[in-house]
Amino acid sequence: MSSRKRVIIGMSGATGQIMGFRLLKKLKELDFEIHLVISETAEKIIEHELEQGLEEVKKVSDTIHDNTDLSSPISSGSFHTDGMIISPCSMKTLAAVANGYTNSLLSHSANVTLKEERKLILLPREKPLHEIHLKNLLRVSQAGALVLPPVPSFYNNPSSVMEIVDEIVSHAIDLLTSGVNNVERGEWQGF
Repeated sequence: MSSRKRVIIGMSGATGQIMGFRLLKKLKELDFEIHLVISETAEKIIEHELEQGLEEVKKVSDTIHDNTDLSSPISSGSFHTDGMIISPCSMKTLAAVANGYTNSLLSHSANVTLKEERKLILLPREKPLHEIHLKNLLRVSQAGALVLPPVPSFYNNPSSVMEIVDEIVSHAIDLLTSGVNNVERGEWQGF
């Protein structure tokens, strides 16, 4: 059995695909076993937002899972993971997770992560938020998910958008690994 940490990364159809890509790259550097699920809309947005393109995003992962394949191993609680991060998390995906609507591998895997009481971290991407969004965020939080809005921190005086993205990614990794090992908060600053 491998001693590598195993994580599911979901990328859903919202702007901010750079956060998911940077997260994948950093987890790869940290030697995580990465299982990636990309929604159909996210694939289109990746091609629009990232100069690297979809194939480069997929290369960073150990295993790519088809979002329509509900029989994938990651759809089962017997497939042990150290958690799941959805970055970015669209409001459609948030609504599916908040309401147990498992019509895709992405939402089903998130549901399994919650039922198995594993860490589920969502980076919701939308502005402004209306009442339904806020209720769905509250529902997933009450179900055990951690909600990490990708809001920039300015106390570290970032000098570029990439520094802002990397700080958010670092925070997500810190949340994933807290309680898993003795990593000090902020250890991955300065990508």
